[in-house]
Amino acid sequence: MARQYFGTDGIRGTVGQSPITPDFILRLAHAVGRVLKAQEAHPVVLIGKDTRISGYMLESALESGFNSAGVDVVLLGPIPTPAVAYLTRAQRASLGVVISASHNPFADNGIKFFSAQGKKLPDAWEAQVEAALLEAPVWVDSASLGKTRRLNDAAGRYIEFCKSTFSNDLTLKGLKIVVDAAHGAAYQIAPKVFHELGAEVIAIGCSPDGLNINKEVGATHPQALVQTVKDHGADYGIALDGDADRLQFVDASGRLFNGDELLYLMVADRLARDEAVPGVVGTLMTNLAVELALKQRGVQFERAKVGDRYVLEVLHAKGWLLGGEGSGHLLALDKHTTGDGLVSALQVLQACVGSGQTMAQLLEGVVLFPQTLINVRLSPGFDWKGHRPLWEAKETAEAELGASGRVLIRASGTEPLVRVMVEARDAAQSQQCAERIAATLA
Repeated sequence: MARQYFGTDGIRGTVGQSPITPDFILRLAHAVGRVLKAQEAHPVVLIGKDTRISGYMLESALESGFNSAGVDVVLLGPIPTPAVAYLTRAQRASLGVVISASHNPFADNGIKFFSAQGKKLPDAWEAQVEAALLEAPVWVDSASLGKTRRLNDAAGRYIEFCKSTFSNDLTLKGLKIVVDAAHGAAYQIAPKVFHELGAEVIAIGCSPDGLNINKEVGATHPQALVQTVKDHGADYGIALDGDADRLQFVDASGRLFNGDELLYLMVADRLARDEAVPGVVGTLMTNLAVELALKQRGVQFERAKVGDRYVLEVLHAKGWLLGGEGSGHLLALDKHTTGDGLVSALQVLQACVGSGQTMAQLLEGVVLFPQTLINVRLSPGFDWKGHRPLWEAKETAEAELGASGRVLIRASGTEPLVRVMVEARDAAQSQQCAERIAATLA
């Protein structure tokens, strides 16, 4: 059955427009509750949210929908997405629910789910929920209604979990770190994690008002982080997105490191500690320089489709632990079941503190290849896959680049666009090849 509501990461949209309306969210929770009740007698669901003003409304709708199906609810309050995954597992709950639209502006919101093991749920489960949405609701009687309570120390439990992923033999004492929580879900938690490990913390993006999440701060707007690191002479800067499942990193010079580089650092740290790293998963967009550097160190590299969900699928299929995207979604499955901006930041800091080297020193020799990305808007009905000049231009470019570059052509998942990406050691060559290929679609 084709999914009507679920996308690649739950259900997301503009608040007040279908499907992000309180009536639909109540129906959704009721449908999910019925699916859970078919599997166990007394399901318990945890609900966490980010700092959007609409979170209160959607939280109430979810609570009512679950209770009406006879499902108990535990409210976690504002808390990062990966914290919900962790607490669902730690509390032996049936399901974790997150109210967030991640890096989107405040007017959007969404709902995503984690299994009892703290993992993303499969397509088959989402299909079950969509089938249940088509059925008439079955309200339980008053004696069977679900109950709701709060887990008052949810944030504290998650802070301790994050700290436990950092080596007991190391400390952040002597380091000055700028922490930018994007006025989002980690606004209270992120500064405490680094402070309690010994760092001097300068907090920005930690004053949410319900309307300012991701606004000119956070992982999607790292300029504020770069400037604050320079202004305060900080050693590092860490920016999270609105739900804190991805990050950006800045060093003392103000240099911004992307997720590809951070992933390499995590691998290098494990290799330096004589831990086996059989393979790593990136995406179709992962920089070729990182792939070549990993292979040079005897580490296999696989590319998944763009999206942390797909990276996770390949990691599970291969039985590997480390993967990620250039956007800063990083996965360390020996530390957590899902992408976690705070845990990833601690893994990178562990690599630096443990080695006594800066990020730039650890990445010496790993120089990212220039990437040229051109978006070509297509006329309605244009068959780009069958357009022979496009593929001939691609073959010509690949022959010219040889092993020192690559070409990627893919459709946008949200717009009538074809994305042409060319990567090469030489920026001018990358630009020229990309323009030649894109011109065949003009």
